[in-house]
Amino acid sequence: MTHRPSSGSLAFAAKPGEIGHMSDLNTILDLIPPSARLINARTGKSIRASALLAEVAARAATLPASLRGGDRVVIGAADPLEFLLFLFATWHRGCVAVAVNPALAGPEQANVIDTTGARHWCGELRAKLPDYAPVSAAGAGANEEAPALILMTSGTTGRPKGIVHSLASLRRRISHNLAAIGTASLANTLCVLPVFFGHGLIGNVLTPLAAGGAVHLWPNPLLAELSGTGPYIDTNAISFMSSVPSFWKLALRVSPLPQIPLTRVHVGSAPLGLLLWHDIAVWAGTRAVYNMFGMTETANWIGGGSLTDPRAADGYVGTAWGGKLAVRDEDGHVRSYGRGEVLVHSPSLMRGYFERPDLDAEAMHEGWFCSGDVGELAADGHLTLIGRIKTEINRGGIKIQAEEVDMLLERHPDIIEACAFGIPDPAAGEAVAAAIVLRPGASFVPEAIKAWCRTQARADVVPARLHLMQSIPRNDRGKIVRADVRRITEGGHG
Repeated sequence: MTHRPSSGSLAFAAKPGEIGHMSDLNTILDLIPPSARLINARTGKSIRASALLAEVAARAATLPASLRGGDRVVIGAADPLEFLLFLFATWHRGCVAVAVNPALAGPEQANVIDTTGARHWCGELRAKLPDYAPVSAAGAGANEEAPALILMTSGTTGRPKGIVHSLASLRRRISHNLAAIGTASLANTLCVLPVFFGHGLIGNVLTPLAAGGAVHLWPNPLLAELSGTGPYIDTNAISFMSSVPSFWKLALRVSPLPQIPLTRVHVGSAPLGLLLWHDIAVWAGTRAVYNMFGMTETANWIGGGSLTDPRAADGYVGTAWGGKLAVRDEDGHVRSYGRGEVLVHSPSLMRGYFERPDLDAEAMHEGWFCSGDVGELAADGHLTLIGRIKTEINRGGIKIQAEEVDMLLERHPDIIEACAFGIPDPAAGEAVAAAIVLRPGASFVPEAIKAWCRTQARADVVPARLHLMQSIPRNDRGKIVRADVRRITEGGHG
């Protein structure tokens, strides 16, 4: 996988649900359906499709005149509307957008700048940009397969990974999303995720915009704000939401049910247990709740499984939306069904990791992308995710997925949330431990919880140690940070 300078713009459709051709920005904005809108849910500011051209042109005019095609521009604006406008403006200038968390501290910003060679920062800059000599525009042009977007991994210490997508890979993912979802469900989307990573940007913004829908931007609502989720849905006739399990665990506790049912709900970026899945459906007033399989490397969603499917169970994610799935067994053989590491053929696969050919090589196996997920793939293509290879616990040669233990514990009536991990064991090599968050008023009785687990699952997955926590540490994308949980829990246990 190579990385070349880029120019071009993401094409949306003249008619909702159709993807147009790559061209210059003016053509692109003219092709966004007139009904499309962006709304800042906190400020109420709204931008219609007809006004996007002027707004983006204004942002493009503020970018340095010295920028050339293929230069990297970091998009770190705190306001989600500004973030998106600067993103489009960067593509208008033929540059590569580097999407980052606006809250990065100065040293973290410096690390991103050093890693990507960025020449400009849109947003509050807390570091110093080096002085770069002007570069040649050679290689810039309307090449839709050239790099256009770098999505940075959450790690900003060491050398963070940059996942490179072209406008073509984004276009293909949006097209497959619309084919699977349809446009009617996307009439009004409430985006509660940050827009600086794939789930929020591609799934919650670019896809519903291409459908001609209105996108209400409400990234990372605070706990105090979450009580307004149901009322906001009712007031604005929200039809679609896609978020992470941690959002729902909080929203279901503090927000009243909306009076107007949602049309469709997606849950992804972290494991989803069947109990929470049912609870979301009750709250949302629809069983069209989908557990999603996706990753940044494939430009967001790969596929999804509905709660209406009789196969629905912990980790069930349905079939692929474009592309194919396979598994690699413990002997390294690629199989069309069975248990193993999930392999993916996707039309929206990334171009590669930014200037990391070593990671590119590790990511591929016989032409398949290696997801790092462990799953059970049925002969008819239906997939159930079991866990991650990196979080696997090896108990005397028996492989236990930490996520499997998480979902077991979260079925307990007194447990809101759980995070399992391996700890050293002199006999078995590793033993299972877990941190849990209890429901208000529940008592922490470790032996009783373990006894309950033994009635629900095989003995191997029952935690040897349990730790009580007030909350589970997460990163800026809502994913559990197991290393932090393990570090915090060292010392006391039950």
